[in-house]
Amino acid sequence: MDNYRQIDLSAWTKTGEGGNGSTYENPEQPEVLLKVNKAGLNSLETVKSEYDLSTSVAALGISTPGMNEIVRVGDAYATIMERIKNKKSIFRICHDEPERIEEMARLFCKRGKELWATPCNASAFPARKKTALEGLEISGYFGKKNIEILRAFINAVPEGTGCVHGDFQPGNVIVSGDKYYWIDLGRFSWGNPMFDIGHLYLSCVVYASQKQAQNIFHMDEKQLNLFWDAFATAYTGKKDHAEFDREAARFGAADLAVRAYYQKPSILHKVFFRIIMNRLIKNFEK
Repeated sequence: MDNYRQIDLSAWTKTGEGGNGSTYENPEQPEVLLKVNKAGLNSLETVKSEYDLSTSVAALGISTPGMNEIVRVGDAYATIMERIKNKKSIFRICHDEPERIEEMARLFCKRGKELWATPCNASAFPARKKTALEGLEISGYFGKKNIEILRAFINAVPEGTGCVHGDFQPGNVIVSGDKYYWIDLGRFSWGNPMFDIGHLYLSCVVYASQKQAQNIFHMDEKQLNLFWDAFATAYTGKKDHAEFDREAARFGAADLAVRAYYQKPSILHKVFFRIIMNRLIKNFEK
């Protein structure tokens, strides 16, 4: 048995839920949150990696809640982290105030550009191209022809030296007053910012019709599409961003490979991602 402190979850109340896990609060410890990853992401190796990454990200000067300690919740591992009071994620703001969706999309674009312009410590974080290529080979859901197409695409991606969040969607930026914080940093890396934009495209366009995605992101399909449109317009400076969308879709396909690197897919996920890939592969046609 290791020496990590055991937490009694019955003393905590769930206050948030995302794609990777849930957060809990305890009235006797008002300054902290307990973050419990979902099954498959709650091993000591995964949680320690996220803990170490978050600490390293903060060292770059990027605003993120402080990590306090790793704990155990039953047989799973979790983290105790700084609680940001009176906070909302950008997606939650969009849900509560839908008239601000386009404003929030522009803000998210601005914060993203700041992140991507931050020089990353290549010795402390993985290269996004490398994780994409490695994930591609172990994914099990692309098909031989699609693997060849995607491998050639990833190899040709221009390198970048800035930070890449890895799970770039507005649920992972929380706002408190005039301050903001990046959260869920388990896939943080360095490289081309289009990898992040491809992930956002999946969230706001490809997955937007699915009830599970709408529940996670607190927005319906029309709202998610509107968020993407406003983001893409802000990023490109063009109202007509069809070619940008096509490029984002190609990087969305590459993001599916990144996912395989970090999380072993179930049989159902393999079937689902194969369907998604067959849809995205059309964007590689000349």
